[in-house]
Amino acid sequence: MAKEEKARSKKEQLRGKVKETMGRVVGNEEMTAKGKAEQRKGHARQAKEKGKDTFKG
Repeated sequence: MAKEEKARSKKEQLRGKVKETMGRVVGNEEMTAKGKAEQRKGHARQAKEKGKDTFKG
């Protein structure tokens, strides 16, 4: 399960980066903000999984 969550966090980060970049390119501030939020969500998920790994080992 941990690998699935880590992959999911990376996917969220990448998807967020794409949204942020596209928002900037087309001048859509809402899309840019949503992209940044999605990236933060991915980073938070990744931090949670790293914490689990720390206590597991």
